Amino acid sequence: MQKNLLEIKDLKATVEGKLILNGVDLTIRPGEVHVLMGPNGAGKSTLANVIMGDPRFEVEEGNIVFEGEDISKEKPDARARKGIFLSFQAPEEIPGVTLENFLRASRAACSGKPVKIFAFKDELSENMKALGMDEAYAKRYLNVGFSGGEKKKSEILQLAMMNPKLAILDETDSGLDVDAVKLISENIARFRNENNAILIITHITKILQNLPIDYVHVLADGKIVKTGDASIVDTIVQEGFSSVLG
Repeated sequence: MQKNLLEIKDLKATVEGKLILNGVDLTIRPGEVHVLMGPNGAGKSTLANVIMGDPRFEVEEGNIVFEGEDISKEKPDARARKGIFLSFQAPEEIPGVTLENFLRASRAACSGKPVKIFAFKDELSENMKALGMDEAYAKRYLNVGFSGGEKKKSEILQLAMMNPKLAILDETDSGLDVDAVKLISENIARFRNENNAILIITHITKILQNLPIDYVHVLADGKIVKTGDASIVDTIVQEGFSSVLG
């Protein structure tokens, strides 16, 4: 029987004393692709940030278990080293740190091993080409002066280079044109394998076109109110969230 990669049990979380997550249950196994949808303000991004350990949010009840270990009190860097990755809706600009140096330092921190420079550069070049990124971006400060599309490509480049066990993609497709969404979708599919898992938070379903969807979850009022297969996505697109919220 396949072991759970992530198991969330009755998770309740607050920000500044306000309850945002109100009893979330979610199980993700290796090899699976999960999609999280819901109305604005439902708590989707909050769930992503709580899984990652964002200190702005306080876990009041419940547990976050990753590979059999309760990580509910772990700091974000510890969770990253265990193999959890979060892409942001609005990636931050970090002056003074090049994209290449950021990726190299991140890999070394997560693996605990020295990075072999030439092999790393070859891998970086290959992944940048797959994303249609000019290799000159590797020498630029992280996200500084990047267009919205290049920032999102930078996030997927980080995903490819870090090769996490669980990738949480929070509206990575937001603000992208059709061609960029297609390219990023293809690279997410390229990342996916039987040993990792993906949780995609999205409103734009085109990012899902190259991915086999195992489960779709609908979050409303701080909890998952419906889980099913990919047909839920089509229902929401055609009829809106009211059709699945009842």
